[in-house]
Amino acid sequence: NELSGGQRQRVWIAMALAQQTDILLLDEPTTFLDITYQIEILDLLTDLNKKRGTTIVMVLHDINLSARYGDYIFALHEGTLVAEGKPSEVITCSLMKKLYNLECNILKDPVSDSPLMVPIGRHHQCNPCFTT
Repeated sequence: NELSGGQRQRVWIAMALAQQTDILLLDEPTTFLDITYQIEILDLLTDLNKKRGTTIVMVLHDINLSARYGDYIFALHEGTLVAEGKPSEVITCSLMKKLYNLECNILKDPVSDSPLMVPIGRHHQCNPCFTT
């Protein structure tokens, strides 16, 4: 029997948590996970941070999950730091254009009040970029 990618990922996270360190460094902890498990893991990490004071440093490529769960975000482009700060300061249309050459709108996430990035593809028309 072999573990799936998502099962392996959860085992790695469980091993890291079992060490009960004051700082956790995680590279893409939500990779290979279904959305339910992504939220479960990020909620657990938030609990560790809020209740135990564990410092969590993680790499996430999902902009919206980064905005929802991150207190402070660093944005890198080709290995260079191009922005840092609170999600509301960092996640902007202009930065998404710079990082990904992506047109988008930034809305307010109705669940968390964090920025919610909505990408605009070639086959969709939209108002000019706006932030609410």
